[in-house]
Amino acid sequence: MGESFLIKPMLDEIYPVIDYGKGVYLFDMKGKKYLDAASGAVTANIGHGVTEIMEAMLEQAKKVSFVYRSQFTSEAAEKLAEKIAELMPGGLNWSFFVNSGSEATETAMKMAIQYWQEQGVQTKTKILSRWVSYHGITMGALSMSGHPGRRARFVPLLEDFPAINPPYCYRCPYNLEAPSCQYLCAHELETAIRRVGAEQIAAFIAEPIIGAAGGAIAPPKDYFKHIKRICDDNDILFIADEVMTGFGRTGPMLACEHWGVVPDIVALGKGMGAGFAPIAAAVASEKVMKPILAGSKSVMSGHTLSANPQSCAVSLAVLEYLENNEIMKEVDNKSVYLKYQLEKLKNQFHFIGDIRGRGLLLGIEFVENSSTKQPFPRKSSVTHKIIEMAKEKGLLVYPAGAGLDGVNGDAIIISPPLTITKREIEELVFLLKSTFTAFSNEISTGMDGEH
Repeated sequence: MGESFLIKPMLDEIYPVIDYGKGVYLFDMKGKKYLDAASGAVTANIGHGVTEIMEAMLEQAKKVSFVYRSQFTSEAAEKLAEKIAELMPGGLNWSFFVNSGSEATETAMKMAIQYWQEQGVQTKTKILSRWVSYHGITMGALSMSGHPGRRARFVPLLEDFPAINPPYCYRCPYNLEAPSCQYLCAHELETAIRRVGAEQIAAFIAEPIIGAAGGAIAPPKDYFKHIKRICDDNDILFIADEVMTGFGRTGPMLACEHWGVVPDIVALGKGMGAGFAPIAAAVASEKVMKPILAGSKSVMSGHTLSANPQSCAVSLAVLEYLENNEIMKEVDNKSVYLKYQLEKLKNQFHFIGDIRGRGLLLGIEFVENSSTKQPFPRKSSVTHKIIEMAKEKGLLVYPAGAGLDGVNGDAIIISPPLTITKREIEELVFLLKSTFTAFSNEISTGMDGEH
């Protein structure tokens, strides 16, 4: 390829050109094979090149690919909304379709504010969130994100919504352990509400498992029960950002189900279209929609391509594929096997500090000293080095932040397609071990050079 005019993540970097994908593998133009242990960006939940999805794409394209939601609805959009209402727990029945996770969390935020406005409450416009969190890159979504690296350039334009610590048991800010800690990190929400004033707060948003900002940080058992109770007691809606965790990534339909909590609004994306088409959704409960239906009868949000029939048909095919092949039933067994293999690697490499997560959303945090949990210096760029070494060996893993300050710390996420087989998990672990060995050798060489 000649000169490129495409704005890539790093403008001076040369990226391999992917030719095609099949199952858990991607193949570049030079014929090199990559095991996609990241599902791209935790997105390709059913793998690449799935015939049934391609057939559904073509079928819809033969009919109509685009209609504008202000003028028409479509069979594909109606059926998808019906399917999601059937799959979601509780009264989560009303879907607003958008094109990305950032748009989904931003729409959820608008719905929450409108819910109060429709009842005559104009003051509830703030959304509280957590540090070490990521809810998207648009300005509203970034305002809700406690991700210092991604906020930095735009801080003057952002709201100061992040208010409390994450449930980060590996680095507990209180140096305690659950459940004897009394879930102090959850109770920080009560303090934050008192400081801001419940009459100012429309909702609290959280990822059930923290993804890009924290490397698959899963909360202790009763954390979300405390969070939901605090929200209910203070007349604050709870928004679950399930963009990364929704549609079976951790086993159940929503990760919230692990902890017996149903949010008032849920943001979905990534696995919803499994990478075959851009689609996401904000799904509101009957409770949230009731005053809107009785009032303005319109949710003030939407984009040109919202609810387009092409993307909706693809998403419906993806959800039916998950159901017909009973893929989510196997997630737990695959997770146990993969986690066991990763724990074995932890015993072999001193720089692995923590293995965590749920289902097929697992995180590995890297530390310079595993007994003190001392992170590597930022200038060492450990996450970047490990990702590049893995890529060289034909393994794709996902970068993540780690550390209580959200600035220092290194982690990766292992999130292969839910369709991965036992043999492919073994190949994944073999390539990961090979990567860690190469990194270990580099550390030793570096240290030798210092003497």
